[in-house]
Amino acid sequence: MEIQELVYFYILEESRTIEVSFRLTTDGDDELRTDFIEISEAEDFGHNIITEDLDFMNDYMDDEDEMGEDWSDILNIDEDNLISFLNEFYVINPQKLPKAELI
Repeated sequence: MEIQELVYFYILEESRTIEVSFRLTTDGDDELRTDFIEISEAEDFGHNIITEDLDFMNDYMDDEDEMGEDWSDILNIDEDNLISFLNEFYVINPQKLPKAELI
């Protein structure tokens, strides 16, 4: 059991949760698994999956009025760390692995 592909992921900032949809190597192209993982779970496993994406904002630094004053608050998910964490998490907690659903 290994994550083959991340299809979708999104940070839910208020609940400090990540919504993630993925496929395992054993899943078909018409199957998808979706889960909600607390960011603290990844931190407990020693994975830093949330980073500030300041490189993305470099193009907009001259035009701060359009972006607002909080441009440095942009968060990014490190996909490689997320995949590593999910693989570890589901090996240790196989009962938490979501069932594949047809799409």
